[in-house]
Amino acid sequence: MNQDEFTTELLPGLPEEIALECLTRLHYSTHRVASRVCRRWCRLLQSKEFYYHRKQTGFTHKAACLVQALPVQFESKPVGQPRYAISVFDSVTGSWDRVDPIPKYPDGLPMFCQIATTEGKLIVMGGWNPASWDPIKDVFVYDFMTRRWTQCKDMPGSRSFFAMGAAGGRVFIAGGHDESKNALSSAWVFDITSNEWTELPRMSEERDECEGVIIGSDFWVVSGYDTESQGRFKSSAELYELSTGEWRRVENAWGSSQCPRACVGVGKNGNLTCWAESDPNVKVGACGVDLGDRTLVTGSAYQGAPHGFFFVENSKKEGQNSKLVKIDVPEDFSGFVQSGCCVEI
Repeated sequence: MNQDEFTTELLPGLPEEIALECLTRLHYSTHRVASRVCRRWCRLLQSKEFYYHRKQTGFTHKAACLVQALPVQFESKPVGQPRYAISVFDSVTGSWDRVDPIPKYPDGLPMFCQIATTEGKLIVMGGWNPASWDPIKDVFVYDFMTRRWTQCKDMPGSRSFFAMGAAGGRVFIAGGHDESKNALSSAWVFDITSNEWTELPRMSEERDECEGVIIGSDFWVVSGYDTESQGRFKSSAELYELSTGEWRRVENAWGSSQCPRACVGVGKNGNLTCWAESDPNVKVGACGVDLGDRTLVTGSAYQGAPHGFFFVENSKKEGQNSKLVKIDVPEDFSGFVQSGCCVEI
């Protein structure tokens, strides 16, 4: 048996609780190296309990994960659709990084794929094959500690432009449309640990091109339209109560006629707002990622305009307007942002 199995102390000479607090304060970027120290450290750092301990004690780290267009190589003419990758923005240090490509898709993410995060992991799901544009059912999970992708059990059926949200190690999807462009009312939940899908009760109506948002213990499916009303977005939303397993319809939840995808904001009182209507600088292609004390908002002033990146402070009192403050972004990370989410690592 390996000598590690006989080790009873996390850090020799220190009480267990103090050693745990020392490891808790390690920055997430060091976890991959630290997990190689011994088997006990590896098991601890990769455990769900350690993640929630770090979260409870305030030592997790919030960053924005963005599905972002890769820069075009000017020495050759661009061919076809832009390629996308996942960029990671650390709002505290202002640093930018890019997640390694999914091994199955080394040349770019599936078009219009959905992303969400839970328990410090990033989930990429669905979309269209970047080569054939066929809808896919692939599910991938990225672990920031090991910096590795894992392919999981496929989605139970092909669907595009669906709502997606994640909480407590589970990923919820609802709505969208099937391969025949029929809007869907069905919903499913994926458990990351068990790698299993479970069907949920259907929503009260079809919702294509809807947006998913987790608010408290509820999964909201915002706006969308049915098969016969393509492009005419509903003002209503439906929320799935995680505690009861039931859907509840909310009238007049979405006060905009615009598509809600990527641009749904949540006010302090729970009201839903549209980032595309918050400022003329992000009128086109708006995307907002709530990072806690502030929100990263991206978008353009008009079609074809350069993509801008802004911060909005979330500390304003209800009723007060927060201004967008422009931030400088490296050229390699200045491309169009299709969608995004906040990962707490």
